[in-house]
Amino acid sequence: MNAHLNRRYHFSASHRLHTEAYDAAKNRAVFGKCNNPHGHGHNYTVQVTMSGPVDPSTGMVCNLAELDAFAQTNLLARFDHMNLNTLNCFANMVSTTENLSIEIYRIFQRFPAAHLERVHVEETSNNSFDYAGDATPTPGTI
Repeated sequence: MNAHLNRRYHFSASHRLHTEAYDAAKNRAVFGKCNNPHGHGHNYTVQVTMSGPVDPSTGMVCNLAELDAFAQTNLLARFDHMNLNTLNCFANMVSTTENLSIEIYRIFQRFPAAHLERVHVEETSNNSFDYAGDATPTPGTI
């Protein structure tokens, strides 16, 4: 019997939406206030959904302490209070929350004790993003 576990993590980070493929005017037109040269920040909430069989001995999908330790080392220590634009994972792509969601998915795919179903990232009270790996529909195919 498989069950799903949702776990939330919080971190603060800054970024600037900007691409070298555009000149200054087009960057401003496409990214608006998010193209501020000094950047801007968010208090992100990340929810990971893990699944797996319920262990008959523990009654759990996975040990929460192990998942939290993994998140501390691989998510929070890496992103909390960072400028996302300075990180290697964003060296060749715009630091949108869509791309951040994909990177967080890649991180939690490596957690060995359960299967990652999806990642949900809240950037603001109005903006949230979901990524489920290959299960995410390609735009225009819905």
